[in-house]
Amino acid sequence: MPRPGIPRPDPGADPAYAALKARIVARTGHHYYADKDDLLIERLRRRFRASGSADCAAYAALLSEGAQGEAEWARLEAEITVGETFFFRYAEQFQAMRETILPALIEARASERSLRIWSAGCSTGAEPYSLAILVRELLGEALPAWRVAILGTDISTEALATARAAEYGRWALRTTPPEDRLRYFTRLPPAPGIRREGGYALRPEFRALVRFERGNLLTLAEPGTPQGEAFDLILCRNVLIYFDARTVSAVVRGLSCRLRDDGWLLLGHAEPSPAFAAFLAPVSMPGTVAYRRLVEALPPPSAPVPILVEELAVPKGRAHATQYDAAEPALEEAPSAIHDRAPAGEAPRAADPREETAFPDDIDRIRALADAGETGAAWRALRAALDQDPTAPALRFYEGLLARTLGRDAEAERALRAALYLDRAFVMAHYHLGLLLLGLGRPDEAARALDNAIALSQALRPDTELPEGDGVSAGEVAAGAAAARAGLVRSRGADRRSS
Repeated sequence: MPRPGIPRPDPGADPAYAALKARIVARTGHHYYADKDDLLIERLRRRFRASGSADCAAYAALLSEGAQGEAEWARLEAEITVGETFFFRYAEQFQAMRETILPALIEARASERSLRIWSAGCSTGAEPYSLAILVRELLGEALPAWRVAILGTDISTEALATARAAEYGRWALRTTPPEDRLRYFTRLPPAPGIRREGGYALRPEFRALVRFERGNLLTLAEPGTPQGEAFDLILCRNVLIYFDARTVSAVVRGLSCRLRDDGWLLLGHAEPSPAFAAFLAPVSMPGTVAYRRLVEALPPPSAPVPILVEELAVPKGRAHATQYDAAEPALEEAPSAIHDRAPAGEAPRAADPREETAFPDDIDRIRALADAGETGAAWRALRAALDQDPTAPALRFYEGLLARTLGRDAEAERALRAALYLDRAFVMAHYHLGLLLLGLGRPDEAARALDNAIALSQALRPDTELPEGDGVSAGEVAAGAAAARAGLVRSRGADRRSS
Protein backbone atom coordinates (compact mmCIF):
# COMPACT_ATOMS: atom_id res chain seq x y z
CA MET A 1 0.00 0.00 0.00
CA PRO A 2 1.34 3.47 -0.79
CA ARG A 3 2.03 5.70 2.17
CA PRO A 4 -0.38 8.60 2.90
CA GLY A 5 0.53 11.79 1.10
CA ILE A 6 2.28 10.02 -1.80
CA PRO A 7 0.39 9.58 -5.09
CA ARG A 8 0.10 6.13 -6.56
CA PRO A 9 2.07 5.36 -9.75
CA ASP A 10 -1.20 5.21 -11.71
CA PRO A 11 -2.07 8.85 -12.53
CA GLY A 12 -5.74 7.92 -12.85
CA ALA A 13 -5.82 6.92 -9.17
CA ASP A 14 -5.87 10.58 -8.15
CA PRO A 15 -8.77 12.46 -9.78
CA ALA A 16 -6.96 15.81 -9.37
CA TYR A 17 -3.79 14.66 -11.14
CA ALA A 18 -4.90 15.51 -14.70
CA ALA A 19 -5.74 19.10 -13.81
CA LEU A 20 -2.47 19.52 -11.90
CA LYS A 21 -0.47 18.13 -14.78
CA ALA A 22 -2.23 20.43 -17.29
CA ARG A 23 -1.50 23.40 -15.05
CA ILE A 24 2.18 22.48 -14.78
CA VAL A 25 2.56 22.02 -18.54
CA ALA A 26 0.74 25.29 -19.26
CA ARG A 27 2.95 27.30 -16.91
CA THR A 28 6.31 25.72 -17.73
CA GLY A 29 5.73 24.65 -21.34
CA HIS A 30 7.17 21.25 -20.42
CA HIS A 31 5.19 19.26 -22.98
CA TYR A 32 7.97 16.72 -22.48
CA TYR A 33 5.83 15.22 -19.71
CA ALA A 34 2.72 14.84 -21.87
CA ASP A 35 3.37 11.10 -22.25
CA LYS A 36 5.67 10.60 -19.26
CA ASP A 37 3.27 10.38 -16.33
CA ASP A 38 5.41 7.96 -14.35
CA LEU A 39 8.35 10.36 -14.48
CA LEU A 40 6.24 13.38 -13.53
CA ILE A 41 4.58 11.49 -10.67
CA GLU A 42 8.00 10.44 -9.35
CA ARG A 43 9.15 14.06 -9.25
CA LEU A 44 5.89 15.29 -7.77
CA ARG A 45 6.26 12.76 -4.97
CA ARG A 46 9.41 14.51 -3.82
CA ARG A 47 7.67 17.86 -3.65
CA PHE A 48 4.65 16.29 -1.89
CA ARG A 49 6.94 14.90 0.79
CA ALA A 50 8.91 18.12 1.17
CA SER A 51 5.83 20.35 1.33
CA GLY A 52 3.65 18.00 3.38
CA SER A 53 0.94 17.88 0.71
CA ALA A 54 -1.45 14.94 1.06
CA ASP A 55 -2.51 14.67 -2.58
CA CYS A 56 -2.70 16.48 -5.91
CA ALA A 57 -5.56 18.74 -4.82
CA ALA A 58 -3.67 19.86 -1.69
CA TYR A 59 -0.54 20.53 -3.72
CA ALA A 60 -2.51 22.50 -6.33
CA ALA A 61 -3.90 24.63 -3.51
CA LEU A 62 -0.38 25.26 -2.20
CA LEU A 63 0.71 26.49 -5.64
CA SER A 64 -2.05 29.11 -5.49
CA GLU A 65 -1.06 30.59 -2.11
CA GLY A 66 0.52 33.87 -3.16
CA ALA A 67 4.20 34.28 -2.29
CA GLN A 68 4.33 30.83 -0.71
CA GLY A 69 2.89 29.35 -3.90
CA GLU A 70 5.41 31.18 -6.08
CA ALA A 71 8.23 29.85 -3.91
CA GLU A 72 6.87 26.33 -4.36
CA TRP A 73 6.56 26.86 -8.12
CA ALA A 74 10.27 27.71 -8.17
CA ARG A 75 11.10 24.48 -6.31
CA LEU A 76 8.83 22.44 -8.57
CA GLU A 77 10.35 23.94 -11.71
CA ALA A 78 13.80 23.02 -10.45
CA GLU A 79 12.59 19.48 -9.72
CA ILE A 80 11.03 18.77 -13.10
CA THR A 81 13.82 20.33 -15.16
CA VAL A 82 16.79 18.12 -15.98
CA GLY A 83 19.66 20.20 -14.62
CA GLU A 84 22.58 17.91 -15.42
CA THR A 85 25.27 19.85 -17.25
CA PHE A 86 29.04 20.14 -17.48
CA PHE A 87 31.71 22.42 -18.87
CA PHE A 88 32.33 22.43 -22.64
CA ARG A 89 29.42 20.07 -23.24
CA TYR A 90 29.10 19.03 -26.90
CA ALA A 91 32.72 19.37 -27.91
CA GLU A 92 31.89 19.62 -31.62
CA GLN A 93 29.82 22.77 -31.04
CA PHE A 94 32.56 24.35 -28.96
CA GLN A 95 35.00 23.46 -31.71
CA ALA A 96 32.73 25.24 -34.22
CA MET A 97 32.61 28.29 -31.94
CA ARG A 98 36.36 28.25 -31.36
CA GLU A 99 37.35 27.80 -35.01
CA THR A 100 34.58 29.47 -37.00
CA ILE A 101 31.75 31.28 -35.23
CA LEU A 102 33.52 33.42 -32.63
CA PRO A 103 36.50 34.34 -34.84
CA ALA A 104 34.03 35.50 -37.51
CA LEU A 105 32.10 37.55 -34.96
CA ILE A 106 35.26 39.06 -33.49
CA GLU A 107 36.37 40.14 -36.96
CA ALA A 108 32.93 41.55 -37.79
CA ARG A 109 32.74 43.46 -34.49
CA ALA A 110 36.34 44.77 -34.60
CA SER A 111 35.24 48.38 -35.14
CA GLU A 112 32.68 48.51 -32.33
CA ARG A 113 34.54 46.07 -30.03
CA SER A 114 31.33 44.70 -28.58
CA LEU A 115 30.15 41.11 -28.20
CA ARG A 116 26.80 39.99 -26.73
CA ILE A 117 26.06 36.31 -26.07
CA TRP A 118 22.96 34.69 -24.56
CA SER A 119 22.91 31.22 -22.96
CA ALA A 120 19.18 30.46 -22.81
CA GLY A 121 18.32 27.69 -20.37
CA CYS A 122 21.73 27.87 -18.74
CA SER A 123 20.93 25.60 -15.77
CA THR A 124 23.73 25.81 -13.19
CA GLY A 125 25.97 27.99 -15.35
CA ALA A 126 28.49 25.63 -16.91
CA GLU A 127 27.56 26.73 -20.44
CA PRO A 128 27.86 30.54 -20.07
CA TYR A 129 31.04 30.14 -18.01
CA SER A 130 32.48 27.86 -20.72
CA LEU A 131 31.71 30.62 -23.21
CA ALA A 132 33.45 33.15 -20.98
CA ILE A 133 36.57 31.00 -20.92
CA LEU A 134 36.49 30.60 -24.69
CA VAL A 135 35.94 34.31 -25.41
CA ARG A 136 38.70 35.34 -23.02
CA GLU A 137 41.14 32.93 -24.69
CA LEU A 138 40.24 34.14 -28.20
CA LEU A 139 40.47 37.85 -27.40
CA GLY A 140 43.60 37.47 -25.30
CA GLU A 141 45.33 40.77 -24.54
CA ALA A 142 42.68 42.67 -26.51
CA LEU A 143 39.94 41.77 -24.01
CA PRO A 144 40.16 44.99 -21.90
CA ALA A 145 39.33 47.05 -24.99
CA TRP A 146 36.14 45.04 -25.64
CA ARG A 147 32.69 45.17 -24.07
CA VAL A 148 31.79 41.50 -23.60
CA ALA A 149 28.39 40.65 -22.11
CA ILE A 150 27.35 37.03 -21.59
CA LEU A 151 23.84 36.52 -20.25
CA GLY A 152 22.65 33.26 -18.69
CA THR A 153 18.91 32.73 -18.14
CA ASP A 154 16.95 29.86 -16.66
CA ILE A 155 13.50 29.23 -15.23
CA SER A 156 14.92 27.63 -12.07
CA THR A 157 15.90 30.03 -9.29
CA GLU A 158 17.77 27.21 -7.55
CA ALA A 159 19.87 26.53 -10.63
CA LEU A 160 20.65 30.23 -10.95
CA ALA A 161 21.76 30.39 -7.32
CA THR A 162 24.24 27.61 -8.02
CA ALA A 163 25.37 29.39 -11.19
CA ARG A 164 26.05 32.64 -9.34
CA ALA A 165 28.10 30.80 -6.71
CA ALA A 166 30.26 29.34 -9.53
CA GLU A 167 31.36 26.37 -7.41
CA TYR A 168 31.30 22.89 -8.95
CA GLY A 169 32.07 19.30 -8.13
CA ARG A 170 34.34 17.07 -10.18
CA TRP A 171 31.48 15.67 -12.25
CA ALA A 172 30.79 19.07 -13.84
CA LEU A 173 34.44 19.20 -14.97
CA ARG A 174 34.65 15.61 -16.13
CA THR A 175 35.69 16.48 -19.70
CA THR A 176 38.04 19.30 -18.67
CA PRO A 177 41.72 18.26 -18.73
CA PRO A 178 43.57 18.57 -15.38
CA GLU A 179 45.83 21.34 -16.67
CA ASP A 180 42.79 23.40 -17.71
CA ARG A 181 41.18 22.92 -14.31
CA LEU A 182 44.20 24.61 -12.77
CA ARG A 183 43.99 27.49 -15.29
CA TYR A 184 40.28 28.18 -14.92
CA PHE A 185 39.50 27.15 -11.32
CA THR A 186 40.81 27.18 -7.78
CA ARG A 187 40.50 24.11 -5.57
CA LEU A 188 37.94 23.99 -2.76
CA PRO A 189 38.13 21.83 0.37
CA PRO A 190 35.73 18.88 0.82
CA ALA A 191 32.19 19.78 1.90
CA PRO A 192 28.74 18.11 1.96
CA GLY A 193 26.87 17.63 -1.29
CA ILE A 194 28.65 17.99 -4.61
CA ARG A 195 31.90 18.93 -2.85
CA ARG A 196 32.21 15.85 -0.66
CA GLU A 197 35.43 15.01 -2.56
CA GLY A 198 36.49 18.61 -2.91
CA GLY A 199 35.41 21.01 -5.61
CA TYR A 200 36.39 23.87 -7.88
CA ALA A 201 35.59 27.58 -7.89
CA LEU A 202 35.72 29.45 -11.18
CA ARG A 203 38.31 32.20 -11.20
CA PRO A 204 36.97 35.79 -10.91
CA GLU A 205 38.24 36.92 -14.31
CA PHE A 206 35.83 34.48 -16.00
CA ARG A 207 32.92 35.08 -13.64
CA ALA A 208 33.11 38.81 -14.36
CA LEU A 209 32.01 38.31 -17.97
CA VAL A 210 28.71 36.60 -17.06
CA ARG A 211 25.50 37.76 -15.44
CA PHE A 212 22.38 35.71 -14.69
CA GLU A 213 18.66 36.46 -14.83
CA ARG A 214 15.56 34.35 -14.34
CA GLY A 215 13.65 33.89 -17.59
CA ASN A 216 10.98 31.67 -19.12
CA LEU A 217 11.50 30.88 -22.80
CA LEU A 218 7.74 30.61 -23.27
CA THR A 219 7.61 34.41 -23.37
CA LEU A 220 9.34 34.18 -26.75
CA ALA A 221 6.33 32.27 -28.09
CA GLU A 222 3.93 35.08 -27.17
CA PRO A 223 2.62 37.42 -29.90
CA GLY A 224 4.68 40.49 -30.68
CA THR A 225 8.33 41.13 -31.45
CA PRO A 226 10.69 40.33 -28.57
CA GLN A 227 12.16 43.49 -27.08
CA GLY A 228 15.72 44.17 -26.02
CA GLU A 229 19.16 44.54 -27.52
CA ALA A 230 20.07 41.96 -30.14
CA PHE A 231 22.67 39.25 -29.56
CA ASP A 232 25.60 38.16 -31.69
CA LEU A 233 25.37 34.54 -30.54
CA ILE A 234 22.56 32.62 -28.81
CA LEU A 235 22.79 29.11 -27.41
CA CYS A 236 19.60 27.24 -26.53
CA ARG A 237 20.55 23.61 -25.91
CA ASN A 238 18.72 20.84 -24.06
CA VAL A 239 15.72 23.07 -23.43
CA LEU A 240 13.53 22.61 -26.50
CA ILE A 241 13.11 18.91 -25.70
CA TYR A 242 10.51 19.92 -23.13
CA PHE A 243 8.22 21.71 -25.60
CA ASP A 244 5.82 20.44 -28.25
CA ALA A 245 6.63 20.99 -31.93
CA ARG A 246 4.42 24.10 -32.29
CA THR A 247 5.97 25.75 -29.24
CA VAL A 248 9.50 24.84 -30.38
CA SER A 249 8.94 26.60 -33.69
CA ALA A 250 7.52 29.69 -31.95
CA VAL A 251 10.37 29.83 -29.41
CA VAL A 252 13.06 29.43 -32.08
CA ARG A 253 11.40 32.13 -34.16
CA GLY A 254 11.51 34.35 -31.07
CA LEU A 255 15.18 33.55 -30.59
CA SER A 256 15.87 34.46 -34.21
CA CYS A 257 14.27 37.86 -33.60
CA ARG A 258 16.81 38.47 -30.83
CA LEU A 259 19.72 37.85 -33.22
CA ARG A 260 21.60 40.53 -35.10
CA ASP A 261 21.28 40.11 -38.86
CA ASP A 262 24.62 38.30 -39.04
CA GLY A 263 24.25 36.54 -35.68
CA TRP A 264 24.46 32.84 -34.94
CA LEU A 265 22.15 30.40 -33.14
CA LEU A 266 23.16 27.01 -31.74
CA LEU A 267 20.54 24.48 -30.65
CA GLY A 268 20.87 21.08 -29.03
CA HIS A 269 21.61 17.92 -30.93
CA ALA A 270 18.00 17.07 -31.52
CA GLU A 271 17.83 16.89 -35.31
CA PRO A 272 17.84 20.19 -37.22
CA SER A 273 14.24 21.09 -38.10
CA PRO A 274 13.24 22.21 -41.57
CA ALA A 275 10.45 24.19 -39.86
CA PHE A 276 13.01 26.90 -39.09
CA ALA A 277 13.72 27.55 -42.78
CA ALA A 278 11.36 30.54 -42.98
CA PHE A 279 13.55 32.59 -40.64
CA LEU A 280 16.90 30.77 -40.24
CA ALA A 281 19.52 29.46 -42.63
CA PRO A 282 21.25 26.20 -41.58
CA VAL A 283 25.04 26.10 -41.75
CA SER A 284 26.46 22.59 -41.71
CA MET A 285 29.70 22.13 -39.75
CA PRO A 286 31.63 19.04 -38.67
CA GLY A 287 29.45 17.22 -36.15
CA THR A 288 26.78 19.90 -35.83
CA VAL A 289 24.49 22.40 -37.54
CA ALA A 290 24.44 26.10 -36.69
CA TYR A 291 21.87 28.65 -37.80
CA ARG A 292 22.07 32.22 -39.06
CA ARG A 293 19.25 34.71 -39.26
CA LEU A 294 17.77 35.21 -42.71
CA VAL A 295 17.67 38.90 -43.53
CA GLU A 296 15.30 38.25 -46.43
CA ALA A 297 12.97 35.27 -46.62
CA LEU A 298 13.82 32.94 -49.47
CA PRO A 299 11.05 32.50 -52.05
CA PRO A 300 9.59 29.01 -52.43
CA PRO A 301 10.46 27.09 -55.58
CA SER A 302 8.16 28.12 -58.43
CA ALA A 303 7.60 24.55 -59.63
CA PRO A 304 8.19 21.06 -58.28
CA VAL A 305 11.81 19.99 -58.61
CA PRO A 306 12.22 16.72 -60.52
CA ILE A 307 13.57 13.75 -58.61
CA LEU A 308 17.26 13.24 -59.30
CA VAL A 309 17.93 10.00 -57.45
CA GLU A 310 21.37 8.89 -58.56
CA GLU A 311 21.62 5.47 -60.14
CA LEU A 312 23.00 2.88 -57.77
CA ALA A 313 25.20 -0.01 -58.78
CA VAL A 314 23.27 -3.30 -58.69
CA PRO A 315 25.16 -6.27 -57.22
CA LYS A 316 24.35 -9.78 -58.28
CA GLY A 317 21.04 -11.00 -56.91
CA ARG A 318 19.80 -7.58 -55.85
CA ALA A 319 17.09 -5.41 -57.35
CA HIS A 320 18.70 -2.38 -55.70
CA ALA A 321 21.99 -1.70 -54.00
CA THR A 322 23.67 0.87 -51.86
CA GLN A 323 26.82 2.92 -52.21
CA TYR A 324 27.04 3.64 -48.52
CA ASP A 325 30.22 1.60 -48.12
CA ALA A 326 31.57 -1.26 -50.20
CA ALA A 327 33.28 -2.70 -47.13
CA GLU A 328 30.04 -2.78 -45.09
CA PRO A 329 28.41 -6.25 -44.91
CA ALA A 330 25.45 -6.41 -47.27
CA LEU A 331 22.11 -5.77 -45.60
CA GLU A 332 19.42 -8.39 -45.82
CA GLU A 333 16.33 -7.18 -47.64
CA ALA A 334 13.57 -6.02 -45.29
CA PRO A 335 10.30 -7.64 -46.42
CA SER A 336 8.39 -4.36 -46.15
CA ALA A 337 11.04 -2.54 -48.16
CA ILE A 338 10.85 -5.17 -50.94
CA HIS A 339 7.06 -4.99 -51.00
CA ASP A 340 6.90 -1.19 -51.05
CA ARG A 341 9.77 -0.46 -53.40
CA ALA A 342 8.86 1.08 -56.76
CA PRO A 343 9.59 -0.98 -59.90
CA ALA A 344 12.87 -0.30 -61.65
CA GLY A 345 12.81 2.91 -63.64
CA GLU A 346 9.97 4.49 -61.64
CA ALA A 347 10.31 7.26 -59.09
CA PRO A 348 10.18 6.10 -55.48
CA ARG A 349 6.75 6.50 -53.92
CA ALA A 350 6.18 9.17 -51.29
CA ALA A 351 6.06 7.81 -47.76
CA ASP A 352 2.61 7.07 -46.37
CA PRO A 353 2.31 9.19 -43.21
CA ARG A 354 -0.03 6.59 -41.69
CA GLU A 355 2.69 3.97 -41.62
CA GLU A 356 4.07 3.33 -38.16
CA THR A 357 7.79 3.24 -37.49
CA ALA A 358 9.20 -0.10 -36.43
CA PHE A 359 10.29 -0.49 -32.81
CA PRO A 360 8.62 2.68 -31.45
CA ASP A 361 9.70 1.90 -27.88
CA ASP A 362 13.35 1.56 -28.90
CA ILE A 363 13.24 4.70 -31.01
CA ASP A 364 11.52 6.73 -28.30
CA ARG A 365 14.19 5.66 -25.82
CA ILE A 366 17.03 6.46 -28.23
CA ARG A 367 15.55 9.90 -28.97
CA ALA A 368 14.97 10.66 -25.29
CA LEU A 369 18.56 9.76 -24.40
CA ALA A 370 19.99 11.80 -27.29
CA ASP A 371 17.80 14.82 -26.50
CA ALA A 372 18.94 14.69 -22.87
CA GLY A 373 22.57 14.81 -23.99
CA GLU A 374 23.26 11.17 -23.08
CA THR A 375 24.82 10.48 -26.46
CA GLY A 376 26.84 7.45 -25.33
CA ALA A 377 23.81 5.76 -23.79
CA ALA A 378 21.75 6.58 -26.91
CA TRP A 379 24.43 5.02 -29.11
CA ARG A 380 24.49 1.83 -27.01
CA ALA A 381 20.69 1.59 -27.11
CA LEU A 382 20.78 2.08 -30.88
CA ARG A 383 23.36 -0.66 -31.40
CA ALA A 384 21.28 -3.05 -29.29
CA ALA A 385 18.18 -2.26 -31.37
CA LEU A 386 20.10 -2.74 -34.63
CA ASP A 387 21.30 -6.13 -33.43
CA GLN A 388 17.65 -7.15 -33.29
CA ASP A 389 16.78 -5.75 -36.72
CA PRO A 390 19.52 -4.20 -38.87
CA THR A 391 17.05 -3.51 -41.69
CA ALA A 392 14.82 -0.99 -39.93
CA PRO A 393 15.15 2.27 -41.92
CA ALA A 394 14.31 4.44 -38.90
CA LEU A 395 17.06 2.84 -36.83
CA ARG A 396 19.59 3.41 -39.62
CA PHE A 397 18.38 7.01 -39.84
CA TYR A 398 19.03 7.62 -36.13
CA GLU A 399 22.35 5.84 -36.48
CA GLY A 400 23.24 8.53 -39.01
CA LEU A 401 22.12 11.39 -36.78
CA LEU A 402 23.96 10.03 -33.74
CA ALA A 403 27.12 9.27 -35.71
CA ARG A 404 27.13 12.86 -36.94
CA THR A 405 26.67 14.11 -33.39
CA LEU A 406 29.73 12.06 -32.41
CA GLY A 407 31.75 13.59 -35.25
CA ARG A 408 31.85 10.33 -37.25
CA ASP A 409 30.88 11.78 -40.61
CA ALA A 410 31.81 8.72 -42.67
CA GLU A 411 29.64 6.50 -40.47
CA ALA A 412 26.85 9.06 -40.62
CA GLU A 413 26.87 9.08 -44.41
CA ARG A 414 26.98 5.29 -44.55
CA ALA A 415 24.02 4.98 -42.18
CA LEU A 416 21.88 7.58 -43.97
CA ARG A 417 22.54 5.90 -47.32
CA ALA A 418 21.60 2.57 -45.73
CA ALA A 419 18.30 4.10 -44.55
CA LEU A 420 17.64 5.28 -48.12
CA TYR A 421 18.57 1.89 -49.53
CA LEU A 422 15.89 0.37 -47.29
CA ASP A 423 13.36 3.13 -48.00
CA ARG A 424 14.08 5.26 -51.06
CA ALA A 425 11.21 7.62 -50.13
CA PHE A 426 12.55 8.45 -46.65
CA VAL A 427 12.28 12.25 -46.89
CA MET A 428 14.10 13.12 -43.68
CA ALA A 429 17.02 10.86 -44.60
CA HIS A 430 17.39 12.67 -47.95
CA TYR A 431 17.24 16.01 -46.13
CA HIS A 432 19.85 15.17 -43.50
CA LEU A 433 22.12 13.50 -46.05
CA GLY A 434 22.01 16.75 -48.01
CA LEU A 435 23.02 18.79 -44.96
CA LEU A 436 25.80 16.33 -44.16
CA LEU A 437 27.19 16.44 -47.70
CA LEU A 438 27.08 20.24 -47.65
CA GLY A 439 29.24 20.18 -44.54
CA LEU A 440 31.64 17.73 -46.16
CA GLY A 441 32.17 20.05 -49.14
CA ARG A 442 30.45 17.83 -51.74
CA PRO A 443 27.96 20.25 -53.31
CA ASP A 444 26.86 18.15 -56.30
CA GLU A 445 25.86 15.17 -54.14
CA ALA A 446 24.28 17.51 -51.58
CA ALA A 447 22.18 19.11 -54.32
CA ARG A 448 20.88 15.71 -55.44
CA ALA A 449 19.90 14.73 -51.90
CA LEU A 450 18.16 18.07 -51.27
CA ASP A 451 16.35 17.87 -54.63
CA ASN A 452 15.03 14.46 -53.62
CA ALA A 453 13.80 15.84 -50.29
CA ILE A 454 12.02 18.70 -52.10
CA ALA A 455 10.38 16.50 -54.72
CA LEU A 456 9.20 13.83 -52.30
CA SER A 457 7.83 16.47 -49.92
CA GLN A 458 5.98 18.22 -52.71
CA ALA A 459 4.30 14.93 -53.62
CA LEU A 460 2.46 15.10 -50.27
CA ARG A 461 -0.04 17.54 -48.84
CA PRO A 462 1.90 20.51 -47.37
CA ASP A 463 0.49 19.89 -43.88
CA THR A 464 1.43 16.19 -43.81
CA GLU A 465 3.65 15.35 -40.83
CA LEU A 466 6.65 13.34 -41.99
CA PRO A 467 7.90 10.15 -40.31
CA GLU A 468 10.87 10.87 -38.01
CA GLY A 469 10.43 14.58 -38.68
CA ASP A 470 9.67 15.49 -35.06
CA GLY A 471 6.39 17.16 -36.03
CA VAL A 472 7.55 19.03 -39.13
CA SER A 473 5.33 19.05 -42.18
CA ALA A 474 6.07 18.20 -45.81
CA GLY A 475 5.73 21.88 -46.71
CA GLU A 476 8.26 22.88 -44.06
CA VAL A 477 10.76 20.27 -45.26
CA ALA A 478 10.35 21.40 -48.86
CA ALA A 479 11.01 25.00 -47.77
CA GLY A 480 13.98 24.00 -45.60
CA ALA A 481 15.59 21.92 -48.34
CA ALA A 482 14.95 24.72 -50.86
CA ALA A 483 16.62 27.22 -48.51
CA ALA A 484 19.69 25.02 -48.18
CA ARG A 485 19.66 24.49 -51.95
CA ALA A 486 19.44 28.24 -52.59
CA GLY A 487 22.33 28.83 -50.19
CA LEU A 488 24.37 26.33 -52.17
CA VAL A 489 23.60 28.17 -55.40
CA ARG A 490 24.58 31.52 -53.85
CA SER A 491 27.87 30.13 -52.52
CA ARG A 492 28.70 28.69 -55.92
CA GLY A 493 28.01 32.08 -57.50
CA ALA A 494 30.27 33.79 -54.97
CA ASP A 495 33.02 31.27 -55.68
CA ARG A 496 32.79 31.92 -59.40
CA ARG A 497 32.94 35.70 -58.92
CA SER A 498 36.02 35.43 -56.69
CA SER A 499 37.89 33.12 -59.07
